[in-house]
Amino acid sequence: MVPTSPPQQRAVGPAVPTSCGGSVTVRTGTRRPSEVLALVGQGLSNTEIAERLVISAATAKTHVARLFAKLQARDRVHLAITAYENGLTPGRR
Repeated sequence: MVPTSPPQQRAVGPAVPTSCGGSVTVRTGTRRPSEVLALVGQGLSNTEIAERLVISAATAKTHVARLFAKLQARDRVHLAITAYENGLTPGRR
């Protein structure tokens, strides 16, 4: 049997600063984390994010929770600031 390498993940979105002063690129197999971060940056609730992305509210909540963990964010405001600073919200491109 020939060993296989793990699937490659691609970087999605810009490098995002962390609370410790470094930056991190949100890495996944999809664009969803960047989409969710952009919507949090626009001030949408989990329910509104779910409606916009045509997913369940529970799935939206999971995506947001994963962003908190990946970006070491304290709260939704911190996520919104991160989205703004990285050009994911209207007004800063």
